[in-house]
Amino acid sequence: MWRRLGADGRGAVFGVGAAIARLQKLAGRMNKMAEITVGLKEGQRTQCAPTATVGEALATLVSGKQRKQTLAVRIDGRLVDLTTPLAELAMPEVELELVGADAADGLEILRHSTAHIMAQAVRSLFGAVKVAIGPAIDNGFYYDFDRAEPFSTDDFERIEAKMLEIARTGQLFTRQVVSRQEAMALFEQQGETYKLELLREIEAETVTLYQTGDFVDLCRGPHVPHAGWLQAFKLIKLAGAYWRGDERNPMLQRIYGAAFADKKALAAYLHALEEAKKRDHRKLGKELALFTVQDEVGPGLILWQPKGALLRKLIEDYWKEEHYRHDYELLYTPHIARLDMWKTSGHFDFYAENMYAPMVIDEVQYQIKPMNCPFHIAIYKSSRRSYRDFPIRWCELGTVYRYERTGVLHGLLRVRGFTQDDAHIFCRPEQLEDEIFNILDLNLHILKTFGFDQYDVYLSTRPEKYVGSDEHWQQATEALKQALEKKGLAYQIDPGEGVFYGPKIDIKIKDVLGRSWQCSTIQVDFNLPERFQIGYTGEDGKEHQPIMIHRALMGSLERFIGVMIEHYAGAFPLWLAPVQARLLNITDSQAGFVETAYREMRAAGLRVEKDLRNEKLNYKIREAQLVKIPYMLVIGDREVETATVTVRRRDGSNLPAMSVAEFVALVRQECAAGRRLNGAAA
Repeated sequence: MWRRLGADGRGAVFGVGAAIARLQKLAGRMNKMAEITVGLKEGQRTQCAPTATVGEALATLVSGKQRKQTLAVRIDGRLVDLTTPLAELAMPEVELELVGADAADGLEILRHSTAHIMAQAVRSLFGAVKVAIGPAIDNGFYYDFDRAEPFSTDDFERIEAKMLEIARTGQLFTRQVVSRQEAMALFEQQGETYKLELLREIEAETVTLYQTGDFVDLCRGPHVPHAGWLQAFKLIKLAGAYWRGDERNPMLQRIYGAAFADKKALAAYLHALEEAKKRDHRKLGKELALFTVQDEVGPGLILWQPKGALLRKLIEDYWKEEHYRHDYELLYTPHIARLDMWKTSGHFDFYAENMYAPMVIDEVQYQIKPMNCPFHIAIYKSSRRSYRDFPIRWCELGTVYRYERTGVLHGLLRVRGFTQDDAHIFCRPEQLEDEIFNILDLNLHILKTFGFDQYDVYLSTRPEKYVGSDEHWQQATEALKQALEKKGLAYQIDPGEGVFYGPKIDIKIKDVLGRSWQCSTIQVDFNLPERFQIGYTGEDGKEHQPIMIHRALMGSLERFIGVMIEHYAGAFPLWLAPVQARLLNITDSQAGFVETAYREMRAAGLRVEKDLRNEKLNYKIREAQLVKIPYMLVIGDREVETATVTVRRRDGSNLPAMSVAEFVALVRQECAAGRRLNGAAA
């Protein structure tokens, strides 16, 4: 039976007759069934009555700690509740794979169940609240609510207390399969318009409902057996979210929470969360005067301040040096092109929602560019090409513009105008594997130089809708696999997640907090060479079509710099620091020597500042440390007499006094060593 809360708060029974009829029918079917063989992967087997649940069968196979740590099972690749009747599986033999809370699937189930008891707590505390969706996400969960009054973080303590009450009473997660019509009748009586909208789109005749206490939710599950599993959670933040992500729909209130298998793991995550707040690139970007975003310019459009521009220049210069060293040639292309070019490339058909409106110039439509690749193809077509010309490796730091909704813009990480570290390689089919290997080599080399040597690699294969022949797809996918294996990289297959024009490799780097960031991508393209009808004269004198590889190592400079700021907490290594040292005088009498030392260091190529303000030395040192300057050079009367500087590091340690020339040598040596240590050439 299902119970709902009426407007007066009293329970009302729903669907009793239908529920009893289904149970009787199922019981009759179970009685006619023979016993079911249930076993584990390891080999243990037992015979169970069809009326037994998965959990009851499991109890005959395992016991003690192993049984207590199992919250669900996987059967034939599908996750299943422990409360599921064996008869419902319709299998004469069932093999169980245990799923614990420490497994990825187990954590997802636990987090999803925590979302349910949060919604139950909210409904219990605040009454007239409509519920929308509440999935598990990385490290936790969220639930979307429609409520006239806004929630506040002050409500979190009450909600958490109610959730703990539900958990400590061990309320069961009760699952039942009902007809779609019955579910619609239930949610219509409850006024749950969002659930009704979801149900109208479901074509199946039956759906599953889950109940804890008086809260019933539409959900495919699975869930933990009871709420007692849910002890380690914390509500994190509030946000607004349009229903189904559509700005034309109502704005809902989203409550985010974190959930883990135990309180130790939760505490570690909350500590990392606090550390992430300290490292927030938006906060540090302002404090370090790296970049700004101004409403009068427009959201998602980055203004680089002098120190940020210098940081960007250092990255760009290194990027260009490395590409030159690896036989790439640099290109520059315009920011707009005729709209017809984007129609030829297919972007106008497949990517229009991310492009800005065309502009009319001399009665011809032009489009601000969302991509660089068609320009590189135009350069390719500017000359006839021979098989001897390959491989052709072209690179560009090209700024592109893509529409993003205001609600998803986020500092440097999600913007509307950004610079891609783009490259396109044109090669013959037999060169493909070597080129991909070389790209991987350069990719990992550059990432390591910037301090990223932990990453996950994904190989995305052919989607359902694609262009090009099966033979080409197989050749390209195999070339990507062979290059990854030749490089000794562990990778995961991401089935069907390739782009429509070819398979790809994605590399997600991990920062110092263990967070993953999508940066690098390597994509094989059969589409654009065919659309633009580019070719080359082969050794046989006939016309052939080259293979095109799209490649971005950092993804975009904006995003990569945002990740770097958080990775280093703004304390960049010396070779990347926009300001490497700041000269500090003790009294005005040393100002002349400070000026002389400053000029010498600038002439030697060091990035230095001077602070000649009439302030206490400790105050100046503290200010320099707050803006993460690697070295503070203190100059008093003694230093003037000996023509030296006293060197203090940003961590508070001191070095012996040294001459300007000695300090210049120290900085050069440390910069070279830092780049070598992280993988760059000297």
